[in-house]
Amino acid sequence: MSPSLSVVADNDLKTVLPKAETVAQRVQRLQAEARQLAKDHVKALTTAMVGLEELAAEIAEGGDAYSPGVRDVARRLAEDLDSRVQTLEAIVARA
Repeated sequence: MSPSLSVVADNDLKTVLPKAETVAQRVQRLQAEARQLAKDHVKALTTAMVGLEELAAEIAEGGDAYSPGVRDVARRLAEDLDSRVQTLEAIVARA
């Protein structure tokens, strides 16, 4: 009986090298990466602000465990953070 034949890849074929990136293409790619990183950073900021807003609201509604001055500052902070988050989200949506 003769041995089985099998297909073997020819690794000696021409290797296709990636075309070199031009300076203009590199600038465009890096600008796109920078825009995406900026969007991600703003998203992290708004997420942190929402978390802080929730914490401030909990303190504002904490009753007698917190002094009235602390509750008032926390209430105002929660309100301000809410409007600031909405402003950031509106600005990002336009971009």
